[in-house]
Amino acid sequence: MTDTPRPPLPPFTAETANTKARSAEDAWNTRDPVRVALAYTSDSVWRNRSEFFQGRAAIEAFLTRKWAKELDYRLIKEVWAFGGNHIAVRFAYEWHDDSGNWFRSYGNENWEFADNGLMQRRHASINDLPIAASERKFHWPLGPRPVDHPGLGDLGL
Repeated sequence: MTDTPRPPLPPFTAETANTKARSAEDAWNTRDPVRVALAYTSDSVWRNRSEFFQGRAAIEAFLTRKWAKELDYRLIKEVWAFGGNHIAVRFAYEWHDDSGNWFRSYGNENWEFADNGLMQRRHASINDLPIAASERKFHWPLGPRPVDHPGLGDLGL
C-alpha cells in the first residue's frame, strides 16, 4: 500500500483541522476498512479503547471486526483542539448489535500526523450508552453525513 500524501498537511489551521476531521468522518461512515486504513501511515500506532496495535493490516482487521459488530454505524466528529501536527476530536456514533439493541458511543481521539498528512498515531477513548431506537439522532442514509445534517453541538451532544 502507498503512503500517498493526504492533504491538508500539517501544520493545521482551524480550517484545515476541520477539513481533516470531516474527511475522516466521511471515510469512516463508508465502513470500508481498506479505504479508511489508507489515511494512516504504514506503521501507524493505535490505541482504541483497551486495544493496542500497529500498522495498516492491523487497522484493517480491527475495522473489519468493528463494523461486523456495530451495525448501521453512523458517526459525527468535531474538532476540539489543534496545533502543529496534532488534532483532538470529540465524536459520537450510533449503531446497533445483531439483536437490535441500539447504542450511542461517545469519545475523544488524539491524532498525530506525519508531514505527508497521514495519521501516524491515534489514541481513542470511547464509552457506550444503550439507547432506545426512539432516542436515535443520526437518521441519514448509510454513508457520509449530509452537509446540512446538524453536528454534535447542534444536537446537544
